[in-house]
Amino acid sequence: MTPYSTLKEEAWKANLQIPERKLALYTWGNVSAFDKDKGVFAIKPSGIPYDELTIDDMVVLDLEGRVVEGKRNPSSDTPTHLELYKKFEGIGGITHTHSTYATSWAQASRSIPVFGTTHADHSTGSIVCTPFIQKDAVERDYEKETGLLIIKTFLEPASLGLKQPVLNPQENPMVLVAGHGPFTWGKTADKSVYNSAVLEEIAKMAWISLSINPQMNVLPEYILQKHYNRKHGKNAYYGQQRN
Repeated sequence: MTPYSTLKEEAWKANLQIPERKLALYTWGNVSAFDKDKGVFAIKPSGIPYDELTIDDMVVLDLEGRVVEGKRNPSSDTPTHLELYKKFEGIGGITHTHSTYATSWAQASRSIPVFGTTHADHSTGSIVCTPFIQKDAVERDYEKETGLLIIKTFLEPASLGLKQPVLNPQENPMVLVAGHGPFTWGKTADKSVYNSAVLEEIAKMAWISLSINPQMNVLPEYILQKHYNRKHGKNAYYGQQRN
């Protein structure tokens, strides 16, 4: 046992959900788990198939990107995770996959509008797609710059020429990176995988809906707000209430 054993186990179990939920083939995805108090996160090692992963394979890093425990090379997407943990408050887990439908929207460089209540139950607005990352950013530090691009898309959209409001990462725990794929996050690593699975279903439903009716309208705002708030608002009543 080490001070990071529990965190590594959380990350390991979350990574095993990627193939279980059919969110990625081969090694096309990764999950990390964050311990804010210790200032470290555990992440999948690079290029290791899920059916070969062990708890000891998980790599623990601090927020300076230094390995504090683990013998493997961490995921190549580690700098992206690191930047999101540094900037997005309240998240304890991040998932990145190349799930088919969500990645297809990312490759098409299209945000996913809110077409129905399934989407509204999990986000207050469209699942946004970032602009394409710039060439100089790729050459400078591709994975770190991907994280910074996601952050700017949410918190500084005007700086990217985007005509959208500033987004709350807690209310919109999903993003599409243009030409690349989806990233999701949550209060725990397990919740971030849950959000990744939800995103894939939302992306699939949106594609099917548009194929049925290419001129379809988005969900009226009052229905969107009702569905989101009954689950997440201060007077939420979805599920079993605890005294």
